Amino acid sequence: MKGARIMAKAKRSMSDEHKAALAEGRAEGRAVKAYLEALDQNRPKRGRKRTPESIKKRLSVIETSLDDASPIQRLQLVQERMDLGKELAAMDTKVDLTDLEKAFVKTAGGYSDRKGISYGAWRELGVPAEVLKKAGVAR
Repeated sequence: MKGARIMAKAKRSMSDEHKAALAEGRAEGRAVKAYLEALDQNRPKRGRKRTPESIKKRLSVIETSLDDASPIQRLQLVQERMDLGKELAAMDTKVDLTDLEKAFVKTAGGYSDRKGISYGAWRELGVPAEVLKKAGVAR
C-alpha cells in the first residue's frame, strides 16, 4: 500500500490506583461467583427427597436386575448405579458455606452498587434475606 502511514501506538500506562481498583473488582467478582455457585449446587431438589436407605434399596434392585437385562437395559442400569453411588457419596458430604458467605457479605454491597444489582435479583437467585442484610444490600 503506497502512502499508507503507520502510526505508532502511544504507550499507555495505568495508574496504581486503577490497577488496584481492577484487582479489587476481580476479587469481588470471584467472591460473588463462588457464593452463587455454591448456593446453586446446594439448592434443595424438587420432589420427594431420597434417603440413603432408599438409594441402597434401589442399588440392590439394580444388582439383581443386571444379570437378566438386555445389553441396552444393562447399560442404563450401570449408569443409574453410578449416578446413585455419586448421590449417596454426596449425602455424606456436608458443604460449609461459612467462608464463602463471609467473603460474599464483605463484597456484595459494593458489588451491587457498582453493577446495579437489586435486592430482588439477589433473592431470585436464592441469596437469603439475612445474608443480604449482613452485606448491606437494602430492598
